[in-house]
Parts: sequence; C-alpha cells; structure tokens
Amino acid sequence: MKILVLNYEYPPVGGGGGRACADLCQALAARGHDLRVLTSHAPGLLHHEGIDGYQVRRISSGRRSLARASFFAMFGFLMFTFIPGLREIRSWKPDVLHVHFAVPTGVLARILSRLSGIPYLLTAHLGDVPGGVPEKTDRWVRYIYPFTHAIWKDAAKVVAVSDYTRALALKHYNVAIEVIPNGVKLPRELKGEHTIDVGEPPRIIFAGRFQPQKNLPFLIETLAKVKDLAWDCVLMGDGPQREPIENAIRENQLEERIHLPGWVHTETVWQELGRSDLLAMPSLSEGLPVVGVHALGQGLAIVANRAGGLSDLVDDRVNGCLCDVGDETCFEGALRWCLEDSERLKTMKQASLQKAKYFDIERVADSYERLFEERISG
Repeated sequence: MKILVLNYEYPPVGGGGGRACADLCQALAARGHDLRVLTSHAPGLLHHEGIDGYQVRRISSGRRSLARASFFAMFGFLMFTFIPGLREIRSWKPDVLHVHFAVPTGVLARILSRLSGIPYLLTAHLGDVPGGVPEKTDRWVRYIYPFTHAIWKDAAKVVAVSDYTRALALKHYNVAIEVIPNGVKLPRELKGEHTIDVGEPPRIIFAGRFQPQKNLPFLIETLAKVKDLAWDCVLMGDGPQREPIENAIRENQLEERIHLPGWVHTETVWQELGRSDLLAMPSLSEGLPVVGVHALGQGLAIVANRAGGLSDLVDDRVNGCLCDVGDETCFEGALRWCLEDSERLKTMKQASLQKAKYFDIERVADSYERLFEERISG
C-alpha cells in the first residue's frame, strides 16, 4: 500500500516521536509498502533523500534547531507543507495518511484528508495531549485547544503510544483510542549470540531534550550523593536547561564524571546505548520514551520515575527500579542498588533484553498494518 507519512519532526530533527516514526517507516518499507515522508527541514540537511527504501522530503519552514521547534517554525511547517502535501496526494495518490502528533501535524492532515477524501490515522505521543508535558502544551492549549477536537474526531483511527497517553487523551477527547507502543528493532543478543557485560566502571546514560520535564538537575544532585561508588555518566542532548545543568555539574564537582557531548544523531545515541549499562530517566512525565524502548533493546537496566509510560518499561527490581516522582531517597537508593553489585546489574540487563520482545518493531508494524488495511477497506 501507499502511505504518506506526516511528521513535523523526523531524525535527526526532534526527539523520540520522530525516532519512533522512522523505526516504523523502516519496518513497513521492508515489508514492501511504498512510503513517503513529509517533514521539517533544518540547516545542514538535504531537502530530498532516500532512506531505507522510502523517500523523505524536508520542507523549509523556518526551523533553525535540530533540538527545538519554535511556535513560528511549527506554524511555518503547516503553511509551507500544505501545497507540497496536496501535490503529493494528487500525483502519487496514497492509500492512507499517517500523521504523528495531533498538534501541529494533525491540523495539516485533517485539511488534506478533507480535500482529498483519503483517511488519516493519528498517532499521539503525549506532547500533543493537553496536560501531557505542561511546559510545552500549556503554551498552545489556552489558544487552540477548542479547535483540536476535530483533529481527533475526524481521524479514521487514533493510536496512543502508552496506556498513560491514552488515559490522558480520553479526559479531553471522546474518541476510540488504541494503544500501540513505540517499537525497536531487536538485536542479535535476543538469539543468544552475545554475552551481556558490565562496564568498569558501570556507565550511566541519558538521551533527550534538556527541558524541565526531564528533571536533569535532580539526577545530577542524586548522582552527587553516590559519588562514593564507581560510575561514569553521559548526558546526551541539548535544550533550554543546558546552563542550569552545567551549573549543577560544577557545583557538585562532577566535571570528570558527567559528560555533555551535546545534540547528536540518533544513530550515535544507539551506539552509545550499546556502550552503556544503565539508563537514568527521572522525568516528571513521559508518553513512552523511545530512548527507553531502545535501551531495552540494547540490554540496559533502567532507573526511572513512575511517570506515565515509563512504568511500562521497568519491572521493579527485575530489570531496574521505579520511584515515585520527587522521592529523592528512593532514587538514590535505586542507583546504589543497581551500581554496587556488577552481577546484579548484569542480571537486570539480561532481563531488559527479554522485556524488549514486547516492543519488537515487527509486532508494532503488524498492528499498524492491520489498522491501515482496515481503514482502506472501510
């Protein structure tokens, strides 16, 4: 089938929602489906490129940063992608539109769908749900929330990436929502072809935007309390909280143990996960973080808050530890419990590899393929 994918963020632009979209596109293209992606351009990127058997077209919309999208850049994406999207539909004649994020991309999908009669399937990632990420969503909810109901209502099908995202969306939108998690391509480790090891010292990793939702100053303060243990840490990403994070590292004298390589390509994140032992996710809210799913696929233990979809990734004291948001004592104790015994950490890493099977991208692709076929036949 022909699938036109609309997402204002697509690797290396943006965060987890773009990465999840790319993983799914790769899996569907490998099955013989014909895909084209319309997304945002950023400086230094090609406007057209072929990736893993499908085409990606990046539209200039005023975006200047890989990590951050201003309101004007999002509005620009809607304005400048409308004509290319309409031309793509009329010349290529896709069977279905797959849109990621109700806001802003869902606005474009609804308009194109109404003009063409082609159904669209909406995938919500939390940042597009009112209240999901308050520091992001509160800025637009007050202005455009009344207009978002039609985006959800007119979708042929709505998918949420986690039970938490679904429950939050249902508080605002009276539509049927199916849960399909973000997926990961499983490595050979799950076939027993690789032995899990633990670094000397163990390596802690975080990857994502440096924004209040991610709660990174809290992580740094907690790491300072376990300085007596052997560990090394890398915080990969960038964003508005970079300066407070750098200050916290200096104040706690952790410059030699916490490294900030900046915003890197998603393939680099994958490689760095493979070199690490423990993913730290002290987030205040999450849908289903793609970096967490990828961490399972690479066999990392996870220490995280019970925040949204993070609970879906961790079986407490099996492949990591879960703490209530704001519980400093628990988070410190969880890091200690994971780091002080290398055999215990190795066992948790092996448990993560087994848990990753639930998020196999092939299972995820099966679910989307079924929905696409239902919508087309319907």
